[in-house]
Amino acid sequence: MSFHVDIGYACERGARERNDDFVAALRDAPSEGLIAAIADGVASGGLGREAAQTAVMSLLEDFFAAPQTWETTVVLDRLIGAQNRWLADHNRRRSAVGGGSALTTLTALVLQGHGWTLAHVGDTRAWLLRDGDCSQLSTDHALEHLDLGGQLTRAVGLDDLVHVDYQQGDLHAGDCFVLTSDGVHGVLERAQIANLAREGDVQAASEALVRAALAAGSRDNATALVVRVQGLAPERLGDALRHGRQLPVPGKLKVGDVVDGYVVTALVADTGVHRLYQARETATRELVAIKTLHEARASDPEERAMLAHEAWLGSRVAPRAGERDARGFVRVREPHEPSAFYVVFDWHGGQTLEQMLAAGHRFTVAEVVDGAACVVRALGRLHRQGVIHRDIKPANLHLGEDGQWRILDLGVALSGREPAALRSLHAGTPSYINPEQWARGGARPAPADAGSDLYALGVTLFRWLGAALPYGEVEPYQTGAFRRTPQPPSRRRPDVPIWLDHVVLKAVAREGAQRFETAEELLLALERGASRPLNAPQAASLIARDPAALWKIALFISLLFNGLLVVWLLALPR
Repeated sequence: MSFHVDIGYACERGARERNDDFVAALRDAPSEGLIAAIADGVASGGLGREAAQTAVMSLLEDFFAAPQTWETTVVLDRLIGAQNRWLADHNRRRSAVGGGSALTTLTALVLQGHGWTLAHVGDTRAWLLRDGDCSQLSTDHALEHLDLGGQLTRAVGLDDLVHVDYQQGDLHAGDCFVLTSDGVHGVLERAQIANLAREGDVQAASEALVRAALAAGSRDNATALVVRVQGLAPERLGDALRHGRQLPVPGKLKVGDVVDGYVVTALVADTGVHRLYQARETATRELVAIKTLHEARASDPEERAMLAHEAWLGSRVAPRAGERDARGFVRVREPHEPSAFYVVFDWHGGQTLEQMLAAGHRFTVAEVVDGAACVVRALGRLHRQGVIHRDIKPANLHLGEDGQWRILDLGVALSGREPAALRSLHAGTPSYINPEQWARGGARPAPADAGSDLYALGVTLFRWLGAALPYGEVEPYQTGAFRRTPQPPSRRRPDVPIWLDHVVLKAVAREGAQRFETAEELLLALERGASRPLNAPQAASLIARDPAALWKIALFISLLFNGLLVVWLLALPR
């Protein structure tokens, strides 16, 4: 399914001396989304046009630059709030020198995934035409009085803080949205707007709305924008969460069972929380992986929300069809009209790093460096989107039959939009968790961050090179102890060069300040190799490795002294 919309708009000065309306729309191909906005400036001397134009253009220029993991209303609120502060400050400065102030209404429509979002301030309006009905989505912020009918109660630039109305709803193919200024809806009835918006193509419809308003005697600027939705983009988090709440969880599936066109071919894993199946899509004959909740967790809303979050996050960070610069993750597929709640992934033959190491596979140093560089690039892409994986380990690194390394399992990843239960979960595999996440010396454990992923990858590199875990095995019921200095991998494997020893030792240094700060820094060290080797990391002091060591030494000396004193007293002549 692909995102397909038609956009048309018209804007006329009408009987006014100046045109203080402004309208624009922007479709973003990479995110498969659209933002459209209409504004009606209120001022004299051309300042109204300035207010309207800057409000619309600042929104369109910056909206798609925000991280994809931000919720739509959060992005709109920050951008509109920033524009409001800028305009309010300019109004104060103008008033101080006897000038006028400029305000503007603003109605912005965002189409993303399978939903729409509306942000509204003032008396411009938004309409939705669906299945023969025409509904007004916005509420006017203006005094309803014969003498004060044009006085706005809310506007961008009116106060230091602006209160924005937000609405969200499901998006359907065939929907038609109309944005109008008061020069149009002030003289045309709802039925007229609906009929004219359906005429001809979208550009002809928007022009027909403006011409009809002027012919009906409108004394204001007349502006209309028409958007018709022909096809939908892949679903977003809100869509996935809605499916997670509404759709049933499939029971345990057997080989041969069919779910929405997918024929189950094998049960791959059953963790007691999730089940992973291999299946074949009947339409394309391609193999896929289907992840479902275990029936014991089917009614748990938190588990449903976490699986929905994983599906959405995978669709954001994994490559889409035809992309090559976004490799390193498994692509999430959107099921067509699903009857149950599940997630569909591409199927990649191959093995995880854990499986290969358990089978005794020995990687050459060059293979380790090349594979680690692929993983670091993917991890850096994840971090640049504000996502923390939280469970990097050999079992979650997969080498496909196509020779591509991929990071698996975003089930415990943090994106800023994860469910509260997932955020509070102390996730990760104990032996790969960095020291800051363990409570030490009465201090509270630090939350996971990008450095946590890099530390876990450093521990993984030890295993990858055939070395033992740098600080030993940590069982789930234990607390991590970091009292010994890790031995370099070359102690067990002489073909490991010294420069690579320094890289992996830096990656797992006990103190966070000694480690790599970003994935890009680690990637640079791997790519430079012996041409620009890193300095050997400093060994942690005894006190740093064991804060209680000083007290232990003092206790030992005290016990020794008291023992000698007892011996001396017993040896005294009586």
